[in-house]
Amino acid sequence: MNVQRPTVVRALLVLLCLPTLAFADAKDKDKDKDKDKDKVAAKSGGKRAIQDRVVAIINDAIVLRTELEARMMPVIGEAMQITDETERNRRIAKLRSQVLDEMINEELIVQAADAAKVEVEASEVQAALDEIKQQNNLDEAGLTAALAAQGFTIAGYKHDLRRQLLRLRAVNQLVAPKVTVTEEDTKARYDQLQRRSEGVKAVKLSHILIKVPEHPTEQQLAEAKEKAAKAITRVKGGEDFVKVAADVSEDDGTKNTGGELGWFERGSINPDWASTVFSMDKGDVRGPLTGPQGLHVLSVTEIKRPEMKPFPEMKEQLQRELRRREMDKQTQVWLDELRKKAYIDIKLQ
Repeated sequence: MNVQRPTVVRALLVLLCLPTLAFADAKDKDKDKDKDKDKVAAKSGGKRAIQDRVVAIINDAIVLRTELEARMMPVIGEAMQITDETERNRRIAKLRSQVLDEMINEELIVQAADAAKVEVEASEVQAALDEIKQQNNLDEAGLTAALAAQGFTIAGYKHDLRRQLLRLRAVNQLVAPKVTVTEEDTKARYDQLQRRSEGVKAVKLSHILIKVPEHPTEQQLAEAKEKAAKAITRVKGGEDFVKVAADVSEDDGTKNTGGELGWFERGSINPDWASTVFSMDKGDVRGPLTGPQGLHVLSVTEIKRPEMKPFPEMKEQLQRELRRREMDKQTQVWLDELRKKAYIDIKLQ
């Protein structure tokens, strides 16, 4: 089965992380609360809810508190470690709202799939279940036991799995036709990456250090700048940087090796220097730049640039990337439209 998998639809086939997504019917929203309670007592995702309440209504479906809390389980751990009670409760409340919003989106997709008569065969659900067992090295009995340990049944698990497959198929059938990636789009993306790759990845630097005291006087600073300027003039006048460094530099550790400092990648150099250094070409000399010990005259002796494969070799990869991005964008647009048309009543407290 070849289906698109946009960001808004979470990964499907992860054992025991599969969220419980079954919603009980809520055909008569305005009935008295006792009838809602009867629905709340129905099975959800293979797990029986004894006492529960509705936290959201989406058209003719409801989300139960137990379903929401089951979805919270894999993501709540970090928030529970927060020691400050107020902040912990705030973070959990925000997380609960986000998870419920995601569950509402999922239900809307299922409803859209039903309206469009999108189908998932029982054989496809079984094939997905077999894949899960294979990936996790489990037989039927092992999967049944693992699910039972969390209070779920195979039947409920299959129900949830079918809904997830249904959502993916709905996105594939109802959204994918709206996605178009042209040859021009792909070439434009390649050209964009190529322009970035033409930027400097790493530089090999040499320097001349003119030392200044920690708190120099104006005269000391002026003398140091003049000395640095003369060194730059000598190099630009044709003298070898190595010779000038040996004559002028006050860095005893590098002056006898031409002031060589070695290779520097982006992010590994003083941020105050980075814009200057990574705009230099091979052989350029710039300065003076201020450092902890004084003033530095810099020379770039070698440059590394990122390598890019030719367009024909990257075309297919770039098309997949662009299609995935556009699928995510169009899926979100579609979801926004579904939400605008839907009756949604959130009852979180």
